[in-house]
Amino acid sequence: MKVHQHVLNRNDYDYKTTDTFITQSGKIQPKIIFAGKFIWFLLAALAFFAYFMFQSAWSRSEINEGLIYYLLMFPSVLLVFYPAVFGIQNDEDNRILEILFGIPDYKYKVWGVRLLMIYVAIFFILVAFSYLATLLLYPVNPFEMSIQLMFPLAFFGNLAFMLSTITRSGNGTAVLTIILAIFLLITSKTEMIERSFWNILLNPFKVPDSFLPVIWEGLIIKNRIFLLIGGIVWMMIGLLNLQKREKFI
Repeated sequence: MKVHQHVLNRNDYDYKTTDTFITQSGKIQPKIIFAGKFIWFLLAALAFFAYFMFQSAWSRSEINEGLIYYLLMFPSVLLVFYPAVFGIQNDEDNRILEILFGIPDYKYKVWGVRLLMIYVAIFFILVAFSYLATLLLYPVNPFEMSIQLMFPLAFFGNLAFMLSTITRSGNGTAVLTIILAIFLLITSKTEMIERSFWNILLNPFKVPDSFLPVIWEGLIIKNRIFLLIGGIVWMMIGLLNLQKREKFI
């Protein structure tokens, strides 16, 4: 009975320690996610967006919601790139990776929460960028624009996260992600993919002349479902890869 009571108390202590660490981890997670080089990616995203807006106004291009969506796409990919690609490496560099693996359901309590925090932060940054575009270039609905951008962003971000759990290297993941992005950019311009729901870069605000609005709306819904499911699949594969502790420590 005493031994049983001792084990029980020890287990209670372990759970209390774990809960305390998770609480503290929730407070320091933003510092881990957005520390280091993220501020430079944020400044680069803002600089690129400002340059794209200036170039569009200077060249007197036709300015509409579809153009604003395109202008925001590259800066938004920059925002998700650093935290998704270098997250695992940052944990290792901060020497907390082995500690995190000791937490029950680590992949959900730490990385699941971390991915959520990344996308929430990027969403509000995109709202600010969209509002800036409304002030300087063309009136858009900042929340609608940001929500539409989050679908391809979650797809790319979770894909990069999954690759980082395979390569376990930020630089290696960055190279693979850039190669895949270039490949997807090229294929999205092909006649077979460009106007299908398989197009990851499909612009919901740019209706082709040959499409009826009803058909186009149905295509957009299918595309967003495809991106959402794809993003969830990449995330789940990445989280399952984190179960293989021996590959990371």
